[in-house]
Amino acid sequence: MDQVMAIWADWLKPSAGLPTVQWSLLLALAAAAGHLLQRYSGLPKVVGYSIVGTLAGLAGFSGAEWPLQGVSLFLLELGVSLVLFESGGRIALRWFRHNPMVLVQSLMESLLTAVAVYHVLRWLEVRANVAEGLALISMAASPAVLARAVLDTRATGAVTERALALSTLSCFYALALVSARAGALHRDQTALVATLYPVGVVLGVSFVVGALLALALRSALRFMSPSSENTSMLLIALIAAGTALAAHLGGSAPLAALIGGLMLKQLHPRPWSWTRQLGTASSLLTMLMFVLVSVVAAKADWNPAVAGLVGVVVLTRFLAKLLGVVAGNFGSGTSWRQAIWTGCAMCPMSSIALLMVSQFMAASMALGSRIASIALPVILLMEILGAIITAFAIYRAGESVKPWVPPGPLAGAGELNG
Repeated sequence: MDQVMAIWADWLKPSAGLPTVQWSLLLALAAAAGHLLQRYSGLPKVVGYSIVGTLAGLAGFSGAEWPLQGVSLFLLELGVSLVLFESGGRIALRWFRHNPMVLVQSLMESLLTAVAVYHVLRWLEVRANVAEGLALISMAASPAVLARAVLDTRATGAVTERALALSTLSCFYALALVSARAGALHRDQTALVATLYPVGVVLGVSFVVGALLALALRSALRFMSPSSENTSMLLIALIAAGTALAAHLGGSAPLAALIGGLMLKQLHPRPWSWTRQLGTASSLLTMLMFVLVSVVAAKADWNPAVAGLVGVVVLTRFLAKLLGVVAGNFGSGTSWRQAIWTGCAMCPMSSIALLMVSQFMAASMALGSRIASIALPVILLMEILGAIITAFAIYRAGESVKPWVPPGPLAGAGELNG
C-alpha cells in the first residue's frame, strides 16, 4: 500500500492532502460494509467497521501511525469523551442510593478482572509492571461497542441497562487508575501518600473540568431547547474544549466528560433529547473511532511469541467479568440468567483501552511498547469478537425488538419503497 500511495502522490495532489482522500475512501467503505453486514447477518455495524479497518491496517494503510499523536490522538479522545458523556448521562446517582448492590457488583467485577489478569500474567512470568498495566486496562469494558450494539439491535431491558451502567463505571475506575499510574511511572516514592497523590490529581482536575462542562450546559439549557441542533453543536464544541483542556492540566479528558455527563444528569434529570439531534456528526465520529482503533491495532508489530498471552488475557478477562457480575448479583435486582448475559455483554474492548495504552506509551516508550505488544492484539480481537458476543447476549436475553435473522433483500427493498 505504501508503494501505491507513492505512485498516487506523484499525480494526485488534493488540496486537503492525500491522507484526507485515504480516510474519506476508507470511511465510505467501512460505512457500506457495516450496513451490509448488519442487514444480512444481524450483527452490529461495528463489526463491519472493524473488519474494514483491520484489512486496511494489515495492508499497510499509512493514514494512522502508532503511537498516536496530534490530530489522530485528539479525534480518538474526542470520540471517547462524547461516548462517555452520553454514558454518564444515562446514570442517575439516586439509583445507587436505592440499589447500592449495583455499585458492589461493579466493584466486584472490575476488581476481580484486574486481580485475575495480573496474577495469571505473573504466573506466566510476565514482568510485574507490564502485568499491572494490562490488568488495569482489562478492567474497562467498552460503552461505545455496547451502545452501538444496543442501537443496531434496538435493545431495551434490564440486561441492556445494567451492562451500560457497569461498563461505564468500569471505565471510570480504569481511566482514573491508568492516568495516575502513567503519571507516576517516573516517581521513586513508595509511600501510600505518594501513591495516592496522582490518583487525587487526576480525579480532582477531571472533576473540575467536568463540573465546568456540566454547569455550562446547564446554563445553556435555561434558554436553549434540548431538541435544538444548536444545542447539540454547543455540546460537541464544549466537549472538544474540555478534551483539550483536561489532558493539558493533568487530568483525563474522557474521565472529565464522564463526570460532566453524570453531574448534568443530576442537575437536569429530565430525559435528554439532544442525543438524537447529534445524528450524523456523532455517528461519523464514532465510526471513525472504531476504524482508527482497528487500523492502529492491526498495524502493530505482531509477535507470534505473545499469541498465547493474548489468548490467556482474553479468556481470563472474559471469565473474570462473567464471574464478577454473577457473584455480585445477589440483591441487585436482576435474575441469575440476566446476570450471565450481562457479564457476556461486558467483554468488548475498543477505543478506551487503546487510549489507555497510548497513555502508557507517552509516559514510557519501553514499558508502553511491552504493554502494547499484548494489549493491541487483545483490543483488536475483542472489538470484533466482543461485539458479536454482546449482540448474541442481547438476543438471548430477549431484549431486542429485531429478530436475529434479518429480512431478506426483497423485504428490505419493500420497506424502502414503502
